[in-house]
Amino acid sequence: MLVPDLPLRTERLLLRAFTGDDLAALGAYRSRPDVTRYLYHEPYDDAATRAAIERLRGRTALRAPGDALNLAMVLPSTGELVGDVLLIWTSGEHRQGEIGYVLHPDHAGRGYVTEAAREMLRLGFDGLGLHRIVGRLDARNTASARVLERLGMRREAHLRENEFVKGEWTDEVVYALLDREWRARPTAA
Repeated sequence: MLVPDLPLRTERLLLRAFTGDDLAALGAYRSRPDVTRYLYHEPYDDAATRAAIERLRGRTALRAPGDALNLAMVLPSTGELVGDVLLIWTSGEHRQGEIGYVLHPDHAGRGYVTEAAREMLRLGFDGLGLHRIVGRLDARNTASARVLERLGMRREAHLRENEFVKGEWTDEVVYALLDREWRARPTAA
């Protein structure tokens, strides 16, 4: 079980629980076709944004396998919500997890996603005691693949036409990192 003491602070970000006040900011990026292109959902409309906020507000702890921790990525200096980051406890028996992230394109290229995702890896390995954490993505999402590579994750699989998403067969790529690899990383990583 992992119930993090929120908010979490990284070098440049505040990772906190979502609130009802995040409605407009979440909608500002999750409603964009360029943001949702490689996600399972279509761009959010107002109703989908409201439903997402309600769902995200409850994802603040990992109490049992299947639970998800979804945190808002916020710039501490301005309070601006720039994206969200995710850790899912996928298996208790096998000590497995998965990370994910979504970023407003206005904040791309600054390393925010890498910084936030690294904190999710820390929580998974050091806080929850996971053995293996994966990142799964649409094979066309090369920007996301670069993030996982910067985190030290290794590309383990390329699954051809693995999923039928938004009316087309898509390839899925899987990256992974083991707890011993996490512990052996250079401290500056």
